[in-house]
Amino acid sequence: MTSPDSRAKSNRLLLSPQEPLIAGGPAEELERRIQEVFKAGYEHVVIDLRGVPNADSAGIRALVRGHTSAQRLNRRFTLVSPNPRVRDLLELSLLTNVLEIVDSLVEAKTQAIPWDRVWSGVAVAVVGLALVGVGVTWPDLGLENTLLTGNSFPGGGSPTPVSNGMSHPLFELAKLVASAVIGMLVTVVHRQYRHERTANPALDQAQVLLCIAGALMMIIIGNSVARAFGIAGAASIIRFRTPVEDARDITILFILMGLGMAAGLGALAVAGLGTLFLCAMIPILNLFSSERPRTMMVEIISEDRNFPTAYVHRVFAVNAISFEPREVSQGDEATAKYLTTLKPTDSLEDLSGQLLGDGKKGVKNVSWSPPKRA
Repeated sequence: MTSPDSRAKSNRLLLSPQEPLIAGGPAEELERRIQEVFKAGYEHVVIDLRGVPNADSAGIRALVRGHTSAQRLNRRFTLVSPNPRVRDLLELSLLTNVLEIVDSLVEAKTQAIPWDRVWSGVAVAVVGLALVGVGVTWPDLGLENTLLTGNSFPGGGSPTPVSNGMSHPLFELAKLVASAVIGMLVTVVHRQYRHERTANPALDQAQVLLCIAGALMMIIIGNSVARAFGIAGAASIIRFRTPVEDARDITILFILMGLGMAAGLGALAVAGLGTLFLCAMIPILNLFSSERPRTMMVEIISEDRNFPTAYVHRVFAVNAISFEPREVSQGDEATAKYLTTLKPTDSLEDLSGQLLGDGKKGVKNVSWSPPKRA
């Protein structure tokens, strides 16, 4: 069905199906082959569709699963020259703007430019350097310094506050805008390097808002110790309810708070340099980090009271999945829950298909979910 190219220097593999991608064999075989190729470590999978006369929903499903697997693993998945019939089916499914489709193998082998990372890098450089330039040109911009005319300790006289005249409300608003831009840029860069995890919009928004909160607190506090203690007391009652799975996320939250505080103080050069440094460190650290295994809870329901324990454990063993039985219940149907540890390349749909075994292994339903946290 497929004819793979030899491994190229770019770690690319070409699959060339020569028959209709329809249910009942060809579509399922291509889907299985694509997942095997990704598990083997190839970075770029190319599907040459010139020999495919037509396809059905199962064939489209195989292509979509290849695309989603590539997205999850930060890989590349390309379709080459689908004929008008297959292209019309992709257009009806609204997939032509989602899948990478090219007209020739030469174009497919051309190194794709990651424009999202390029533009985010340009934005970080422009904003960071602009903040540094403003901070260096006007080093006291927005700062309200206190000159100690005498001893600042009790009995030594009261200090004389000196304002530089830059505490206009519109300038305070500019500080908040700068902190918001910093938070958004760092969040965008951070999100590009956590493909192995499910997107968490709540955490992304929290990162931006926390940076703004840091700026707002410093604007409100100014030189007032009483305000500082008041805000500290108010903040002590706030609790995060969003689960944070990765220690890196927590660390970036604190760093963003610090960058926001710098922007709130008016230390724009510090804020700009901190933004440039943090956004540069995220991809550098990503180069030295390995893909983390995923922890998932799977619930398996059998067709009758007899649960196929041996078969389920064999599927786990074949796929090198670590598992721990958590809950077993028995009624008209037996249900078992397992806490499993999966490799990043493991496909939940593929594992579900193996466990179901075409409905002939005694398994009725398989469902996956993240484990609940206490």
